[in-house]
Amino acid sequence: MDAHVDVKGAAQREVTAAGPALVELSHAVHSHPELAFEEERAAAWVADALSGPFAIDAGVCDIPTAFAATAGSGPLTIAICAEYDALPSVGHACGHNVIAAAAVGAGLALASIADDLGITVKVMGTPAEEKGGGKILMLQRGAFEGVHAAMMVHPSSQDDLDHMPCLAIQDLEVHYHGKTAHASAYPELGLNGADALTIAQTAIGLLRQHIKHTDRIHGIVLHGGDAPNVVPHETSGRWYVRAKNLKQLDELEPRVIRCFEAGALATGCTVDVEKAGPPYSEFEHDRGLAAFYRANADSLGRKFVDLPEEVAQRFAGSTDMANISLAMPSIHPMLGLDCFPASNHQPEFTAACVTPKADQAVVDGALAMAWTVIDAAQDSATRERLLAGVRA
Repeated sequence: MDAHVDVKGAAQREVTAAGPALVELSHAVHSHPELAFEEERAAAWVADALSGPFAIDAGVCDIPTAFAATAGSGPLTIAICAEYDALPSVGHACGHNVIAAAAVGAGLALASIADDLGITVKVMGTPAEEKGGGKILMLQRGAFEGVHAAMMVHPSSQDDLDHMPCLAIQDLEVHYHGKTAHASAYPELGLNGADALTIAQTAIGLLRQHIKHTDRIHGIVLHGGDAPNVVPHETSGRWYVRAKNLKQLDELEPRVIRCFEAGALATGCTVDVEKAGPPYSEFEHDRGLAAFYRANADSLGRKFVDLPEEVAQRFAGSTDMANISLAMPSIHPMLGLDCFPASNHQPEFTAACVTPKADQAVVDGALAMAWTVIDAAQDSATRERLLAGVRA
């Protein structure tokens, strides 16, 4: 039998054997949602699931809920990224429980054959994808040093490789400072921070007529006042500014900030606009790795939907995995849960992430990634390209 097939068979046996434990891990993370940088249980559970064949370095990069797990000693180093933070209110409505379990499965599948393949496998525990950019912090602080390629899978309503546009994004926190007064007896003595927020939102609404069709501006009011009879003096909100790439984000962000400044100017309040984390970039998909992944996913019965470009452009999101893709060849395929019209960030999608379809996605995603790594390691042209740091 061909050695290539033997190695893939060995990986499949590992994933099959680990399948029940992977599903249990996925459900455990799902049942205990933790927000960005607070994923203490999830990070511990994911690392513990790898602790047999992997050497675990916990709390890397001065981030308590980040870790790096390493197996093998070959010259080609591949990182598989695990996410496990949840969203406020709707829990794991982006399926990070599936992501974490699939990453563990791929890691376990590769650990015992890593040296035969001439690779080093790193499963990176990356917190705070939903807010804070854990991968970006880990990249900046050296966790990905020496890594030649990276990958992860992400649940969605349907399987896809790279049709979802990945927009660059900046997370902004806005704080207005005014002056309290009795809202009925002495309103003229107050400076109204809630009015400032209202003016800013109106200005943003008007700005939307004059931005690119790929731009997005959306936000929420976090604090609008304390009592109806007190002029609100401290108000705050959080906004996302998105654009096609970092260059266009740099052009759009100042225009949005001027809208916030307009609220302060009109009301006499002062305003502080703070960046809540590093900007997420656009995504550069590695076509070579993507082709391997698609062939492997196809062989597992995954059904990809090839959307027309004009339709695909509507499904725009952002991820800190994009910043990794600018630093090294990377892929971020979507795992379909066959749950449309339920889609990411809805409570219906939270429920979909612990169904039998989601459990199968954990196993399929783990095996498709493991086989993709095997293909990349055994294809001489791809191996040399990755070692040279060249994207396809």
